[in-house]
Amino acid sequence: MGKQLKPKRSTAKIIPFIQSGDYYFQKGLNAYRRRDLYKAKKYLERAVHLDADEAVFACQLAVVLAELGEYQASNELLLKIIRELDPEMNECFYFLANNYAHLGLFREAMNYAQMYLDREPDGGFAEDVEDLMDLLSIEHADGEIENQDDLIVKQEKARALLEKGEFLAAVDVLETIIAEYPEFWSAYNNLALAHFYMGNAERAQHIIYEVLEKNPGNLHALCNRLVFAHYLQDEESVRRLADELACVHPFLIEHRYKLGATFALVGRFELAFKWLRHLYKTRFDGDYSFYYWLSYSAYYTGHEQLAKTAWEKVVELSPNKRGQEPWAISFEGKMARWLASRDIAEVLYGLYMISKSLTDDELATYSDLKSEIPAHPLVRQFADYVLLPSLEAAPLYITDGYRVMDELWQKNLLADEKMHMAWFHVFVHALETERDFSNHKAWAAAIEYVWRQKQGERTTQKLMAEKYSISPSTVQKYVKKVKSFLK
Repeated sequence: MGKQLKPKRSTAKIIPFIQSGDYYFQKGLNAYRRRDLYKAKKYLERAVHLDADEAVFACQLAVVLAELGEYQASNELLLKIIRELDPEMNECFYFLANNYAHLGLFREAMNYAQMYLDREPDGGFAEDVEDLMDLLSIEHADGEIENQDDLIVKQEKARALLEKGEFLAAVDVLETIIAEYPEFWSAYNNLALAHFYMGNAERAQHIIYEVLEKNPGNLHALCNRLVFAHYLQDEESVRRLADELACVHPFLIEHRYKLGATFALVGRFELAFKWLRHLYKTRFDGDYSFYYWLSYSAYYTGHEQLAKTAWEKVVELSPNKRGQEPWAISFEGKMARWLASRDIAEVLYGLYMISKSLTDDELATYSDLKSEIPAHPLVRQFADYVLLPSLEAAPLYITDGYRVMDELWQKNLLADEKMHMAWFHVFVHALETERDFSNHKAWAAAIEYVWRQKQGERTTQKLMAEKYSISPSTVQKYVKKVKSFLK
């Protein structure tokens, strides 16, 4: 795709240039001629943003994206051109063939190459297309070309596994995809998410950095990096990364959705509403998660009627979300419910959540909570440790119990709160006979293993050992302990 496009005009319909769009297009072309591809991408994205109906702008951007290795984003632009902007721009078929060849989708590459020749047998790219088809035929004469749809099948399988929470199985599929298609970036991004969902934050971040090193500007990776920083409570990074993404103006609908959903997830509702409302107004046909984040961003920016309309769609598409609407029970309401519970484990969990949600100064204002929580010795000791840490030294089993919860929390930021609460249920029962909780990682690994097993999830003690950096035999030993306390 090293050939440069020459601007061409449709004879059927004359669309005048918007001066600013043309200005950025020319700057993008100049940068492209200098082989400054990143600057070319920046200028051409601006041109496309200002003149979204100009097929030449979009096609030149697709060329640059492909040369940067962003083949999927390039293909989305090219398909938009031939389907919506200019069906007569036949060079797009050649560019699509080239991109699919790079992605390893040789059947698709051959199909689009043939489409180009059918339309322009003597066109400017005809020789290039014939060379590409010869290369594909020679290198894959053994029939491999017939099996390339395997990537699509595997990608859909991995996505389905992620949605069902079968992360270990998803990792297996995604690693296979990456081994076979090392430049298929969406597989890397999904692999990072799978590891993060399993609590392997360090591995997830490493994968994202690898993507951004090889494919700078990959929007999904940039958004995932922000999400990870949010769940890791790295507020400084969240602010910096969110501010950087606030300057991004994606052309592709998929990217606009990703950006809007990401901003909503990290609490930047004004920015989220900007993109999600835009998609809503264009009649974007999203799944329940689109309407979920639209409802939240609308509600928290004062657009309550739209929030309610969007939430009706959420419940229609995913009935189990009923009761999770943004105007339902607040975090403070959950706190009050936990602290007023007759279940000692829930009270301990509520106290732990307070300690994780408030600063030291804010915690001091909660010291009067002691008069409102159950007068249970364990609860009082835990409350003293959480609310009045400088008052006196807490019993070792209290501090160790808290640190076990820390291990679970840090390794499972996206987990169901019931997994976290499971530790306190075990803790309460274990205290009847046990006082040694000093092996924080072992207790946390055992809790997670037993809990995931009870949910029917695929997991192994070996995986837990790797996740918590302990030996499999240690996991086995503490799993027996945990199971004995749950009888």
